[in-house]
Amino acid sequence: MNKNDFNDGLLGFLDASPTPFHATRNMAMMFENAGFLKLNELGKWDLKHGKRYFVTRNDSSIIAFTYTGSLNYTIIGSHTDSPNLKLKPNPIIKEHGVVKLGVEPYGGILFNPWFDRDLSLAGRVSYLNSQNIIKETLIDVKKAMAIIPSLAIHLDRDVHMSKKVNPQTDVCPIVSTAGEFDFEQFLRDELGRNGIDDVVELYANELSFYDVQNASFIGLDDDFIASARLDNLLSCYVAMVAICSVSDDVPMLFIASDHEEVGSGSTSGAAGSFLENTLHKMFADYDDFVNMIRSSIMISADNAHAIHPNFPDKHDQNHAPRINGGVVIKSNVNQRYASNSKTVSRFLNVASSLGEPTQNFVTRSDIACGSTIGPITATRLGIETVDIGLPTLAMHSIRELCGRDDAYSLYKILLGFGV
Repeated sequence: MNKNDFNDGLLGFLDASPTPFHATRNMAMMFENAGFLKLNELGKWDLKHGKRYFVTRNDSSIIAFTYTGSLNYTIIGSHTDSPNLKLKPNPIIKEHGVVKLGVEPYGGILFNPWFDRDLSLAGRVSYLNSQNIIKETLIDVKKAMAIIPSLAIHLDRDVHMSKKVNPQTDVCPIVSTAGEFDFEQFLRDELGRNGIDDVVELYANELSFYDVQNASFIGLDDDFIASARLDNLLSCYVAMVAICSVSDDVPMLFIASDHEEVGSGSTSGAAGSFLENTLHKMFADYDDFVNMIRSSIMISADNAHAIHPNFPDKHDQNHAPRINGGVVIKSNVNQRYASNSKTVSRFLNVASSLGEPTQNFVTRSDIACGSTIGPITATRLGIETVDIGLPTLAMHSIRELCGRDDAYSLYKILLGFGV
């Protein structure tokens, strides 16, 4: 696959994946098309050497793997979730001539870019059908149905000196001037658009707002890619394409977990049991399981902070990654990242053998360091881990920015681990 085809596929994946549920469904479809066999977590697995498999949990996390009989696996980890505004269970607010929808911030959201954007709604809806069965389905309104208008500068003269956003009152999207807006009927209409008419009762939903603007190339020479949810669907896409590209005899596993942006503490998050349960089913013998853990490597792939050209003092000058400068190796002595000299050396060895550039990131000593699924997975499993990422600007904004070269470079490095 050449770089242009790779990046075109990336843009399509980003546009089609407004929520972790949609991203997981799209990856599952990709795996099925690539010959992976779908597994159910329940029951015993009858795995065959030389076959490929995938399994999902909560419709928002997914694991895909080749089954080779080897105990030396390359495990690639990423996450499906991104900061956003999630709909509250009773969202309708009618006041001042409009209908607003109450939202709850998910993750470390950067609020200001959400104002004055064309917003739509997507996610999962649970309902009861006439056979008394609880069903779930995904919806994506796609239409620009909401907006969060800014307060005019005439009414906020100090806006350039200070901009404080109250998440309870300031970021409720407005959807209508019709006072009789019926949210339940709205959901039923959306289900009907998806061919679902057998709805006795609506139970619950997990719906998120998102920007309808499509991902795109940016710059005089298309140097950049701008999109929502680059953190971390960018890594999901790279790892997905990589494991689909390796041969059946290459021992590789890919996991994309939900809830990283809120600490990974859930059944489908990296702190949960999904990966460990799957590995135990792959390696039922305890000694094989332990030997596999201790002989394998985990590549925790998340985004990395590129040096911001307008705020260069936010970086340590010797650890300031550039967009299109190569994959970033992330280190932190306090174990906010799980990289160590052994795992970094293994990654560098593969990258240098392919002639692919790498960069180093260490946060400034006077700025708190973020974290990833890397330390969580390393702690839970005891697997040697390296934290890497692709240089990104505007991380956690409604629209983030990365380079058109870096993701393809990581794709080639991941393939190199299978040689």
